[in-house]
Amino acid sequence: MNEYKSLIRLRMSSHDAHYGGNLVDGAKMLQLFGDVATELLIQHDGDEGLFCAYDSVEFLAPVYAGDYIEASGEIVSVGNSSRKMTFEARKVIVPRTDISASAADVLAQPVVVCRASGTCVVPKNCQRKNQ
Repeated sequence: MNEYKSLIRLRMSSHDAHYGGNLVDGAKMLQLFGDVATELLIQHDGDEGLFCAYDSVEFLAPVYAGDYIEASGEIVSVGNSSRKMTFEARKVIVPRTDISASAADVLAQPVVVCRASGTCVVPKNCQRKNQ
């Protein structure tokens, strides 16, 4: 099987903050994983496919407005129409409002904030590649 991977990096905004203290809802990480899954399916099959289910989701560290999150994923097994995937989200840059309103630090070691695995499906009639 060819190795298919995807990586998205973006900054969490104040609009992403859902709770007090500018805490970002964990569902935002799942939204990023959905975008990663879509890219993986396009790479592998030439079609966006459908996300069926998560097998596991672990929220490991808080995410705040201003954090830069890197979400990655890969296809780990391929069935007739199913694609099993794993995902990881890492915090790579954090704001330093204790220094100034615009200060930020690149983390020497990214902090894993979420891990998940799940299954997507691309119907046979939509698969344009790897047939």
